[in-house]
Amino acid sequence: MRRVVITGLGVITPLGNEVDTFWNNLVSGVCGIDFIRSYPTENLPVRVAGEVKGFDPTLYQMEPSTIRRTDLFTRYALAAAYQAMKDSQLSIDPDRLGVYIGSGIGGLHTIATECEKMFKSGPRWISPLFIPTMIGNIAAANVAIAHKAQGPCLPVVTACATSTHAIGEAFHAIKHGYADAIIAGGTEAAIHALAIGGFANSKALDNSNDPNRSSLPFDRRRQGFALGEGAGVVILEEYEHAKARGAKLYAEVCGYGNTCDAYHLTAPYPDGSVPAKAMRTAIDEAGGLQNDDLLYVNAHGTGTPLNDKSETQALKIALGETKAHEAMISSNKSMMGHLLGAAGGVEMVATALTVYHGIVPPTIHLDEPDPECDLDYVPHRARKSNVTIAISNSLGFGGHNGCVAVRKI
Repeated sequence: MRRVVITGLGVITPLGNEVDTFWNNLVSGVCGIDFIRSYPTENLPVRVAGEVKGFDPTLYQMEPSTIRRTDLFTRYALAAAYQAMKDSQLSIDPDRLGVYIGSGIGGLHTIATECEKMFKSGPRWISPLFIPTMIGNIAAANVAIAHKAQGPCLPVVTACATSTHAIGEAFHAIKHGYADAIIAGGTEAAIHALAIGGFANSKALDNSNDPNRSSLPFDRRRQGFALGEGAGVVILEEYEHAKARGAKLYAEVCGYGNTCDAYHLTAPYPDGSVPAKAMRTAIDEAGGLQNDDLLYVNAHGTGTPLNDKSETQALKIALGETKAHEAMISSNKSMMGHLLGAAGGVEMVATALTVYHGIVPPTIHLDEPDPECDLDYVPHRARKSNVTIAISNSLGFGGHNGCVAVRKI
């Protein structure tokens, strides 16, 4: 079996549109959640979100024709992939380069725009590019075209677990020899009145309309998540290929777990036993936890009443009580909100940087810890630690659970 490493990173996020800015804001505990500015919100029940700010697609070599013919979620993916490939400086046979970039929702802005045309003027006014602009696979397709990636291309759709599954499946594809490098991650652009209304009516969103308390993972005051948007992409590469060309190595991807609760459309399995199996599978594939390992957990940590409690229980089952209490855990969603299908991609970038720099990002606004969430969630401030192994969790609607493990190189 071949080893797999991360050699490039790219992000578009509420905390910054390039990796250094994103990382500095993340470890500084900056809150990227604010009042929505992209459209009127006076009739909406929720008026705050983690919006991407100052995004300019032309900075990432996107032609005007590409910008016109793509939904925002595709442009985010193209921008993050461009950054990651530039960071990696990867040069490779097109047949050996793949793309595994998914989206939980796809082209929601395009869907809303074309539906409005349909209802107002009839079907003849629908854009001929409607379908190839909104379908969920089209971000991966555009990235493949942009980088001439003619190897395996697998856009995953598993709601909030999308990009963690995409990265995990890409890891296995390289490990088993189907590609030498894969552009992997997720993208989402669902901050729209339609999504706000849908998520709010399903009671998934916090309705406080206070940017500083709309995302409170593991806090007893939590009542839902804040919607976020963006993209996170990593370059996964076979170790010997990366080593031979002198590539920068951020971390080694060494484990992946994938399970399904098979329980409920939106609620997690109450006792956490099924996501615990995904975590345990990833850790076992990574060689298990050694006595001298320092473990970091990038938690799914949505700030919903059910998720945080069940994820805490899952960690105790997967790690055992002692190791669970020794682990350093944090939720990036406390600063960015929930990026849905892009969450795992951005959080994998954060996880790789945590291992690379030896700094654990905090969980901000954790002022009143929930007694049922009694682990070390690194509240308020970042912590220096020589992390040797880390896992990144994603738990999606439909019961989809994903976990990817990385080790320090």
